[in-house]
Amino acid sequence: MTFGVGSEVYAVAISSDNRLIVSGSHDKLVQVWDASTGKMLKVLEGHTDYVLSVAFSSDDSCIVSGSGDKSVRVWDASTGETLKVLEGHAHPVTSVAFSSDDSCIISGSEDKLVRVWDALTGKILNVLEGHTDYVMSVAFSSDDSRIVSGSDDKLVRVWDAETGETLKVLEGHTGHVRSVAFSSDDSCIVSGSDDKSVRVWDALTGEMLKVLKGHTGCVWSVAFSSDDSCIVSGSRDKSVRVWDASTGEMLEGHTDYVTSVAFSSDDSRIVCGLDNKSVQVWDASTGETLKVLEGHTDYVRSVAFSSDDSCIISGSQDKSVRVWDASTGKMLRVLEGHTQYVMSVAFSSDDSCIVSGSCDKSVRVWDASTGEKLKVLEGDTGPAAFSVNGRCATADSNNKPMPTQSTSLRYIRQKTADSFGYPRHTG
Repeated sequence: MTFGVGSEVYAVAISSDNRLIVSGSHDKLVQVWDASTGKMLKVLEGHTDYVLSVAFSSDDSCIVSGSGDKSVRVWDASTGETLKVLEGHAHPVTSVAFSSDDSCIISGSEDKLVRVWDALTGKILNVLEGHTDYVMSVAFSSDDSRIVSGSDDKLVRVWDAETGETLKVLEGHTGHVRSVAFSSDDSCIVSGSDDKSVRVWDALTGEMLKVLKGHTGCVWSVAFSSDDSCIVSGSRDKSVRVWDASTGEMLEGHTDYVTSVAFSSDDSRIVCGLDNKSVQVWDASTGETLKVLEGHTDYVRSVAFSSDDSCIISGSQDKSVRVWDASTGKMLRVLEGHTQYVMSVAFSSDDSCIVSGSCDKSVRVWDASTGEKLKVLEGDTGPAAFSVNGRCATADSNNKPMPTQSTSLRYIRQKTADSFGYPRHTG
């Protein structure tokens, strides 16, 4: 399927049951699509500036969006009705998320604040004040009791989600903090910074446990593996590095720009897309290169494993999506139809479909087993589409990696502003 959104797409999300896709874009719209039929179900209008972040509630009944118009909106996913307009931020809202129980919404903004909202009433529960520069990344702990935020003020802050109290201020970075994340057991926090370091912190005491050094450029994206045994980091230095979370030992990465990275579901392998036109598969524990998948004729912009780890998909500036056997490295099929760079790819949760987003203003859905294009969803016409997907880092128009949506939407928006010439928010 091709989703013709009609404007630059800054955020996409898929409902937990894979029935719906929501997108947020430069044209101020939130759009909801039927993922199986390709039909545009709803156009959610109300924002008066770019929509920078979207997310579903865990039960898929609601959608939350954050915008350059400084507001957070909550929508009924079935009817498209605006349920709440959450106003209070004084500058663009860079990131939004529901708590795991859907009772709260968190938002981070260029106004230097983190706000916590009652998702049902829209009441501001807490305004988390303390940062002295743009809030670049926010995340809930898995039990929703704490919030972590990273800022251009070089600090990582841990907050009590209920009271808004600052629990810890994690000091040590000497550059902007671009990305933060909790480990799955909430015991540790990882942060990445413009100071070229990755730091691991005790989430309860605030003690700095490790400083992971090796990157020679800004660290834009960090994440824990699902079992918390490894940390992966992506940097402007053209590398993705994998670290042993307990020892801090580094497994060396590539020397070309790494534009996308993903773990296999069992965390045993890592797949990377590079600007040398290849897809590479690593052993996550040893750093050994297991496979080099060659066939693309231009930079590889996005990669992903299927949920059963049997296949890998890749999207490239050569306008194609390719499907690979993850064990043998054999190219299984080439999905052709896009007329511009393919910037983002993903499997559906049951691996039956592949979705791809492109600079040709479209999203296409393909049958994963046959490669058949299933549907083209038409929208308005407009400039090229971009999307940022999951934990992977994409790249900007100058062929350099960009951080993930959750870490630096302001950076993405400004880089895209440079490319397309629309006004930038300077905060």
